[in-house]
Amino acid sequence: MPGKTPDKEPVENGGYRGGKDIEMKDKDEASSLKHKGKKGDDEKMTVVVPPSKKQSSQPPPNDVDGDVAMDEADQADDGELKVDPVVQTINDIKGNFALLDRAVALFDARFSLRALRSISSIRKRLTPDILAQVIAETYQSGSSRAHIASQLLAAVGKGDVQLRGQSAEMEVDGEPKAPAKNGASKKESKEVLPEADIFLAILVQVYLYDSKKFREGAEFSRFLCDHIHSLNRRTLDSLSAKVYFYYSLFFEQLSPLPHTSQSPLVSIRPTLLAALRTAVLRKDIDIQSSVIVILLRNYLATSHISQADLLVSHTQFPENAANNQVARFLYYLGRIRAIQLRYTEAHEHLTGATRKAPSSACALGFSQTATKLLLVVELLMGDIPERAVFRQPTMEQALLPYFQLVGAVRVGDLDAFENIIAEHGDVFRRDDTYSLILRLRQNVIKTGIRMMSLSYSRISLRDICIRLHLGSEESAEYIVAKAIRDGVIEATLDREHGFMRSKEIGDVYATREPGEAFHERIQACLALHDESVKAMRFPMNQHRLELKNAQEAREREREMVKEIQEGDLDDDDLGGDFEGM
Repeated sequence: MPGKTPDKEPVENGGYRGGKDIEMKDKDEASSLKHKGKKGDDEKMTVVVPPSKKQSSQPPPNDVDGDVAMDEADQADDGELKVDPVVQTINDIKGNFALLDRAVALFDARFSLRALRSISSIRKRLTPDILAQVIAETYQSGSSRAHIASQLLAAVGKGDVQLRGQSAEMEVDGEPKAPAKNGASKKESKEVLPEADIFLAILVQVYLYDSKKFREGAEFSRFLCDHIHSLNRRTLDSLSAKVYFYYSLFFEQLSPLPHTSQSPLVSIRPTLLAALRTAVLRKDIDIQSSVIVILLRNYLATSHISQADLLVSHTQFPENAANNQVARFLYYLGRIRAIQLRYTEAHEHLTGATRKAPSSACALGFSQTATKLLLVVELLMGDIPERAVFRQPTMEQALLPYFQLVGAVRVGDLDAFENIIAEHGDVFRRDDTYSLILRLRQNVIKTGIRMMSLSYSRISLRDICIRLHLGSEESAEYIVAKAIRDGVIEATLDREHGFMRSKEIGDVYATREPGEAFHERIQACLALHDESVKAMRFPMNQHRLELKNAQEAREREREMVKEIQEGDLDDDDLGGDFEGM
């Protein structure tokens, strides 16, 4: 710029367009250059001169060697350095080891849960090379946990990768390491925690499952479950629960697939039951809740409803279990009760499952599945679901077949009901609701009879047979008599003249139905309040502090009363004026 010398020009970090950078090989050299600039005019320090804005469009001059100086702004226009995704993934995996160390040191499972939550962001970037590099850099070749590393490497197909040597950390710049007092280096004496072993094993399970290597994953998970069963560490509870989860998923994908008694899914039940017994004895809440849910899923997959019912009756689900596990348990319990024709209990459990389902997008599939089963149970109970359930943006497309089903059941159209089953039968089978929906045929007929009883004061059995598409008048008579006995309709049946006479409908609000509906809603709100209070976190020893403050307040009151009695205090000392009546 004109009017200014280069010595006074401001200097920013890095190089400039058209300027030359000063290469500083050492800190001493940089300091010597700084001292030379202060001595005088004879020895001047070379300073990078920034070009003006008008000269920014000119090409940069060549340096001594004839090469063009690289501009940092050209490398990254947005000012952000590009990081290698492989290095970033490795750093993300190793960063969770610090969380596991803190979980062990502080005996706090929240750090382990933070490490598990990071798997969802890491799993898309996992490759065998990344896993092998992390394992090779974590374990030493002669350590006591080298056999775990060999199993991990063999699972990802990198069994020929060598672990880092014990002397790799002992030499710096070619000089031999000085012997420590205890005869071992600091890094050599620090062993890899079992929590880190299981975390890496979970990453291997995730990679094998995403790669659809179910046979290799099943063998590796079997070894991993045996290894976990030999350990007895409370800090492994949340990690072990995740291992058992993937252990079950692998065997579900092996042929023959579930819904048959020959499925390999049956072979893992002894292992899961042994893990459940051990978890109950050790009071491992995470493993206990996870294994119970896995066993219920296992029994339902092979249609062993009686064994699932025995498991529920002989075990107690932990009260302090994670919210996700509680939602899964309530869903499977609701499915069992629906199959057992206990629709009221099934409706209660499924309602709790939908309320406890996470609102995040990753749990959308569970919410849809639980809502579908809840809608079918409500129809079996004789209730019609609210239209607002089908208007939710996340549920509208998935619940479209069920919306049509509800419409057919609501009007009692048997012909439309059968057409919907024929059209969407594959969807209902995939959702495992087909057998329950077939039970709705009687409900459709009862609904049709109820609609006719409301529309007509008297209707012949022949007209009922024609409207409901029944085979004969005898079947219509039987269905009407059963509906009267069950309390579906209030009518009388005249067999001689062959017609049904409806009674006058009273006021619904004069019955107990509104009060029972309000009572159910109040119970749900109170239960939600109690669960919210239990889930709150309170500061440690807060009750002692409150007790101490209360005792100090009582002491002050006693002293004040004593001084008042002795006459040491007057109205001014008590604060403010006092006017008697």
